[in-house]
Amino acid sequence: MAIKFDPVNLMDSMVGSGHGISASDVSRHAGQAKEAVKNFHKLVDEGKYGFPHLPFQTKEHKSYLDFAASVRGSFDTVCVVGIGGSALGAWALDCGLRGPHPVQAAFSPKNPRLVILDNVDPDFIGGALASMNPKKTLVAVIAKSGATAETVAAFLIVREWLAQKLGANKAAQRIVAVTSAGTGDLKVLATKEGYQTFHLPDNVGGRFSVLSAVGLVPAALCGFDIRKLCKGAAAMTALSWKEDLAANLAANAALHQWLSLTQRAKTIQVAFPYVNRLWGTAFWFRQLWAESLGKKYDRQGNTVHVGQTPIAALGTTDQHSQVQLYMEGPNDKAFTFWTVRKPADPGRIPKTKTGLEAMDYLPGQTLAKLLDAEQRATAAALTEAQRPNSTFTLDRMDAEHLGAFLQLLEFETAFAGELLGIDAFDQPGVELGKRFTFALMGRKGFGEYGDRFKADEKLRQNR
Repeated sequence: MAIKFDPVNLMDSMVGSGHGISASDVSRHAGQAKEAVKNFHKLVDEGKYGFPHLPFQTKEHKSYLDFAASVRGSFDTVCVVGIGGSALGAWALDCGLRGPHPVQAAFSPKNPRLVILDNVDPDFIGGALASMNPKKTLVAVIAKSGATAETVAAFLIVREWLAQKLGANKAAQRIVAVTSAGTGDLKVLATKEGYQTFHLPDNVGGRFSVLSAVGLVPAALCGFDIRKLCKGAAAMTALSWKEDLAANLAANAALHQWLSLTQRAKTIQVAFPYVNRLWGTAFWFRQLWAESLGKKYDRQGNTVHVGQTPIAALGTTDQHSQVQLYMEGPNDKAFTFWTVRKPADPGRIPKTKTGLEAMDYLPGQTLAKLLDAEQRATAAALTEAQRPNSTFTLDRMDAEHLGAFLQLLEFETAFAGELLGIDAFDQPGVELGKRFTFALMGRKGFGEYGDRFKADEKLRQNR
C-alpha cells in the first residue's frame, strides 16, 4: 500500500505570500500537530472515540463474511436503506471497488448490485422499488438509533413492499439491520421480527463508520474483499499514530489545511478526484469534513463559528463546469487533488490518424496519460493564478488502497478538529431541524418545537 501527500503548491513560494503558507508556518506549528496526535490518541485510548479500532476487529469481520456466504446466490440486489453516514460509506466502497453507476457489470446473484435509498423523494423511492425484484432483493436497514425520520419512513415502505410480495415471515428473512446494540427502536423491531442484526459500536459516529458493519456488511454482501479494505486501513492507522509528520500523512495534511484556513482564510476545500472510482469517496468526505469541523463553539464554550466548507469536483469533468470560477473567482479555496498512479487499464487510443491537426496528436497515446496531463495542467494553472492546492496520490485503485485512504481522511479530520480546538465528533447543528421535522410529522414529545415553528412561520408571513 502506497499513498503520498504533496503540499508544495500550498506554499507561499508557489502561490505567493498572500495565499500560500510559509515553511516557517509549518515548522512553527508542527509541534501543535504532534500534540493533536497525542491528544486524540489519549481520547481513543480512553474509549471515547472508536473508529481507529475498526480495522482490527477481525471477529466482527468474520461474522459479516460468514453471513454473506450463507445467503450468497439468493439475491441479485442489495438495497441499503439509510442516510448520511449510513449510506455514503457503502456508496464510497461500491463506487471505489466496482466503479460508478451505470458502467458496472450486469448484476446477477454472483454480482449483486447496490441500490441505496438515502432520500424520501417519493418518485425516487417508487422508481427504486420498481427496479427491484423482491424475491431477489436483500435489504440492509442502517441507523444507529433507529429514529431518523427519513430512514424509518423509507424502511417502512420497503418492509411493506417485501411483506406484500413474500409474506411477513419470508420478508423478515430478507432484512438485515445494522444498529446500536443498546436501546433504539430499530433494535427493538429487529429483535421482535427476527432480522439478522449487526451492531455499530457506541463510540463510532455515523460519518466515521464506513469500516464498521455500516459499510462492511453491504460490502461483504456485494462480494468485496473486506479483509483487504481493513488491511489497508490498519496500515494507515499505524502511520497515523507516528510523531514524524513526514510519515504521518493524516497529521501532515491536517496541519497544512488548518494553516490554509486559519492563516490564509481558505474557507473552502475542493476535493478534486481525477478518477471516477473516487467520486463516491468525495461525497462521503464532504459529510465527514463538513459535519465534523463546522462548529459554533470550541471545547471551552467560546463562540467560534469555525469550519472549512467542502466541495466535491470531478476531474476532468468539472474543468469544463467549475474551473472558470476556481481560476478567476474569489480566492478563498484550497484544492486537494486525488489521483491514482497506476490505473488498471491505461485506455489505449487507436493509432489510426484522421489527417486533422486537432486530433492527430492523440493516436497511440493513452487516456491515463491524458488524465494525468489534465490534472497536472490544472494544478499548474491554479498555482500560476495563486490558488493553493495539494495532491494525494494512491499507487493503485484497489481494496487495500481504498481502505487506507478512507482511514487517512478520517484521521485527518480528527486531527484537524484537535487543531481547531473543537469536538469533531458531535453534530448539534443538525438537531434542531430534526426536531422541527418530528413536530411537523406529529411525533409525540415535540410539541414545543411545533409551537416554535408556528411562531417562526407567523413572523415570516408578517414580513
